[in-house]
Amino acid sequence: MDPLHLRSAGTSLVISFSSGEAEVIHWGADIGPDLPDLAILAEPIPNSAIDATVPAGLLPQASSSWRGRPGLRGHRIADGVSGLDFSARLRAVHAAVTDNSAVVVQQDADAGIAVESTLTLHDGGLLELRHTVTNTGTSPFQLDELATVLPVAPDAVELLDLTGRWCRERHPQRRPIQQGTWVRTGRHGRTGHDSSLLFAAGTAGFGNRHGRVWATHLAWSGNHEQFADTLADGRTMIGGSELLGPAEVVLGPGGSYTTPALFAAYSDRGLDGISEAFYSWFRSRPHHVLPAAGGGTPRPVVLNTWEAVYFDHNLGTLIELADSAADLGVERFVLDDGWFRGRRDDKAGLGDWYVDETLWPDGLTPLIEAVTSRGMEFGLWVEPEMINLNSDVARAHPDWIVGPAAASHKDGGRLPLAWRNQHIIDLVNPEAWQYIFDRIDALLRENNISYLKWDQNRDLTEHGHAGRSSVHEQTLAAYRLFDKLRKAHPGVEIESCSSGGARVDLGILERTDRIWGSDCNDALERQTIQRWTGMVVPPELVGGHIGPTTSHTTARTHDLSFRAITALFGHFGMEWDVREVQGKERDELKRFIGLYKEHRGLIHSGRMVRADVPDDSLMLHGVVAGGEASAGDTAALFALVSTATSFAEQPGRVTVPGLEPARGYRLEAVFPAPGDADYAHTFTQIQAPAWLASGAEASGKFLAEVGLPMPNLNPEHALLLKVTAL
Repeated sequence: MDPLHLRSAGTSLVISFSSGEAEVIHWGADIGPDLPDLAILAEPIPNSAIDATVPAGLLPQASSSWRGRPGLRGHRIADGVSGLDFSARLRAVHAAVTDNSAVVVQQDADAGIAVESTLTLHDGGLLELRHTVTNTGTSPFQLDELATVLPVAPDAVELLDLTGRWCRERHPQRRPIQQGTWVRTGRHGRTGHDSSLLFAAGTAGFGNRHGRVWATHLAWSGNHEQFADTLADGRTMIGGSELLGPAEVVLGPGGSYTTPALFAAYSDRGLDGISEAFYSWFRSRPHHVLPAAGGGTPRPVVLNTWEAVYFDHNLGTLIELADSAADLGVERFVLDDGWFRGRRDDKAGLGDWYVDETLWPDGLTPLIEAVTSRGMEFGLWVEPEMINLNSDVARAHPDWIVGPAAASHKDGGRLPLAWRNQHIIDLVNPEAWQYIFDRIDALLRENNISYLKWDQNRDLTEHGHAGRSSVHEQTLAAYRLFDKLRKAHPGVEIESCSSGGARVDLGILERTDRIWGSDCNDALERQTIQRWTGMVVPPELVGGHIGPTTSHTTARTHDLSFRAITALFGHFGMEWDVREVQGKERDELKRFIGLYKEHRGLIHSGRMVRADVPDDSLMLHGVVAGGEASAGDTAALFALVSTATSFAEQPGRVTVPGLEPARGYRLEAVFPAPGDADYAHTFTQIQAPAWLASGAEASGKFLAEVGLPMPNLNPEHALLLKVTAL
C-alpha cells in the first residue's frame, strides 16, 4: 500500500503502511511533493528488544510491541466471560486520499474490530483527526478508550499546557518533556476551568514568534484526557481521548463509536503560527459569525445586566439602563439571571423556564420593546441543563434529576452534592430533554430574542442515568439540544457560558457563536485569560467586557483606559451599571466605543501578533490586517500593557512584529491620548519617548528588528497604539 502524503500551508503529514499498519512517520514542516523510498527511515533494532521495528501507529497497539499508551483499549464479552479480544492486531485494509483528506481503514477480523480513521489537513494547516471503531463481531465489545495521537519530532523538548480555576482560567505552565507520561485529566463532566485548551510540545525556549511547535486540542465538552507519552526509545506522542466512565460505551454487534476530533497544528514560527492555523479554520467555516467572504454582521457592542442589577429585576430600572446603554452606542442588551419563576436568588427556580408573572405581569414584552425601539437587540440568560430542588419541575419530576442511583431521590436514591444550590437535569431522559427543548423553543417563538447567554454553572459529578455513568450521553444530548434549537431558530446567536470559562472547546464552539472567557472582569486577570484563550479561539468569539471601576470578583480598581483596551481585543461589551458613568468618564467611554466600532473589522479578521518581550511585566500584542494595506489605512492595532512593576528603570526598545518588512508605517498612541482623563496616570517619566507626542515612522523591518523605546507604564495600565500604512 503506497504512503499517503497531505500538504498544506507549510505542513506535511505522511502515513506509511510498510509495517502493515498505518503509521504517521512525519507530521511537521512541509517536505515538498516528492517522497523518497521511506525504507531509509527504518529504525535499528536495539538490544534486549522485540525482534522487529516497532511502529508508532496511528493507533498504537501492543500487538506491534508498542510499550506506551495504546490507542484502543477494550474487551469483548461473550457467553458471560469478559476480557476477551483485549489486544487487537489492526492491519490496514484500505487507504485513499481525496484532495487534502485521507481515509484509512484498519481491521482485525479475528478480534471482530475495525477502525476507520479520517484525516483532513485544512487550507490553513490545521489537521483534523478522528477515529470510528466498529464491532464487527457477534457479541458485545466494551470500549474503554479510543485515543487520537500524533508523533512529535525529537527536538520537541518542552511541553506547554494550560490550567486554572474559576475567575483565573487558562494560565500557562511549562515543563521539560521527560520519559514517562504527562496526563491532564478532566473529570468535570464539562470541559473544566482547569482544562488545557492547548497542549503544545516545542523546541527549547519556544515563544510567541520563534521555535518549532506541535500543538493539539481535543474538541469535546465532557470528561477527557490529554497527554504526552514519551517512551524509553525516545519517541514522544501527544494526543487526547474522551474519558469514558465504567461501561459507558458497550458496542453491540455492528455498533460504532466515533472519537471527538483532535485538532492539531504545526508551526516553525512559534505560538503565533499555531494561532494562525486555528483562526484560518474558524474563519473558513460557512456558519462562522464573520464569513471570510466579507458578509455577516459586525460583532455588536454588548451590555450585560448581571453586574449592574444582579437579581434585582425592575422594569423601570432596566429601562433606565437601556436608555443609558443606547446613549453610549450599545447594540445588544442582555438580561441576565433572575427573570423566571421564583428566581430571587440562586436557590430556586432553575428548570421553571416561564417568565415570572409577579415580576413581569405583561411578560418580557415591555422591556424587549423598550430595548429594540432604542436600536438594540435583546438577549436573555438561560441555564437549561440545570435544576433547583426548589422548583416546580423538580417537585413534579424528581426522576429527571441526575444522580448515581437508579431510583429518584424521592424514592431513596442519593443525589450528588449540591453546587451553587443546583443539580443537573437528566437530558438522557427523553421526556426531560423534550421538556427543556419545548420551553426554550417557546421562549424564542413568543419573544423577540436575538441572543441567548447559555450558562452551565456546575460540574457533572456522580453523573448517572438509570444508575449508570452517563456523562458521555449527557454531553451528546446537550449537543443535540443546541443543534435542534439552532435549526429551529437560525437567527438567534448563542453564547456558551459555564461559570464563566469552564466550557471552552471546539465541540461547543461548533454549536455556539461565542464563549464567555471568564466570570472575572478584572482587566489584569483578563489580560492573561484572553491572551491564552486567544491561542486557539479568535477574538470575535471571545466575550470581553468592561466591568465596574472596582472589580466585583477581585476588588481591584483600574482606570477606564486599562479596562477598555483589555476588552477591545475580543467581542467587546460592558457588564456595569453604566447609568453611573458621567462627565468626562462618559465622554471617554463613548469615544472608546467609537474606536471599537471603527476597528472591529480589523480586530475580528486580522492576524494575531504577540511580541516576545524579555521583561515579563510588559506585554505587546495586537492584530495586523491581512493583505496589502493602502496608504492611510489602519494596518494594525497594538496594546502595550504593563501587568506589574518592572525590574528595569525603563523598558527600552520593544520590537513591533508582524508588519510587511519593506513597507513604511506610522505608529502612534491613540488611547488614552494627551488630554484624556486617564492619560496622566498611564505612565510616569520625566520625559516620555519623543515619538509618543509626534508619532514614529519606520519600515516594518525596522520595527520588527530594532523596535522603539517604550514609555515606562505604571503597573496595570495600557496604551492602545495604531499603525497606519504610508
